[in-house]
Amino acid sequence: MSNTASFNHSVKQLSPSYDPWDPITSLREHGRHVLTSVEMTVTHLCNMRCEHCAVGDMLVMKEAPMLPLDMMLKRLDEVEHLQTISITGGEPAFLGKTVDNVIVPLLKYAHDRGIRTQINSNLTLELGRYEKMLPYLDVMHISFNYLNGDDFHEVGFVNSGHPVSKEAAYRLYDTMMLNSEKLSKAGMFISAESMINYRTHEKLAGIHELIRQMGCKRHEVHPMYASNFAASLPVLSLTDMKRAIHRLLDVRDPEMWMLFGTLPFFACTSDESDRELIKRLRTEPNVTVRNDPDGRNRVNVNLFSGDVYVTDFADIPPFGNIKNQGLDNIFDAWSTGHPLNQTVNCHCDAAGCCGPNLLVADMYYKGIDFKTRKAITN
Repeated sequence: MSNTASFNHSVKQLSPSYDPWDPITSLREHGRHVLTSVEMTVTHLCNMRCEHCAVGDMLVMKEAPMLPLDMMLKRLDEVEHLQTISITGGEPAFLGKTVDNVIVPLLKYAHDRGIRTQINSNLTLELGRYEKMLPYLDVMHISFNYLNGDDFHEVGFVNSGHPVSKEAAYRLYDTMMLNSEKLSKAGMFISAESMINYRTHEKLAGIHELIRQMGCKRHEVHPMYASNFAASLPVLSLTDMKRAIHRLLDVRDPEMWMLFGTLPFFACTSDESDRELIKRLRTEPNVTVRNDPDGRNRVNVNLFSGDVYVTDFADIPPFGNIKNQGLDNIFDAWSTGHPLNQTVNCHCDAAGCCGPNLLVADMYYKGIDFKTRKAITN
């Protein structure tokens, strides 16, 4: 397969020193949180039912009609400071017609406008669906929490509601691995995300090595939080989480970009072990820590209902609808007026930190006002 990827060289290249999805980037530019990132849910269909799925309760067996794409494109046109879009599901490539009629047109639109793009996929379907995205896509984001086909079978189909044979799971696992290798060689930037949870925290070194072998350009690492399908799963202690991160940093490939996100550790803590980890993350080469975009510089639009959500994790109802509202107006109403936003709307430039998201604050920092805390930099 030849490298057919074409890149807009007038747009700054993604790197550990430039991550436009991080709200700290736009916050520093504009002096306040503004809407720079729009995520769109293009399907509720998926061929898997992962135990940690953040949208598992929304998955369906039959899709509802989608709103006209022109409506979404008009709303994107109106976003003054738009820098990135993300496409998610379900499995966005589940239906070929969704790839052809929704995903590729959105990617082309963004590419022509100089906007960065990401799609969230499991890469288990036929290669041709993903090859259609190659000329326009900046980041192919996949979840990867496995050492082998048995892990994939156990994690990926636990909520299927019907038995899935190991043989069927093995075929999908092999397809995902092969697709990752082929697309990486063709020039696709694949970012593989691993959850830190009760299953993976002692396996991350082996998972990282497989991600490297697949040719992925970036390894993302995020804690698993008790939300949606994961709500009933065991919660890893902060101590075990810190140990897992240190062990991974000890053995990782230092040439690969490693991005940590939604970490529950902050520079304003008095916990010495937290500060030790934060310092290491700040000084390790090719390691970055991304602030959570949801509700800070990003909203999610459901392309079936038009509803707009400000966070993936917390149980906040829709905050508006694109049928009758512009996205900048919806975001402004959330960022300036909603009482929940005011509880976590803190920022420490010295630490490059935008504070906890709503779920992290509720799980680990109940009753703590982060706006009264200051980073400890020594």
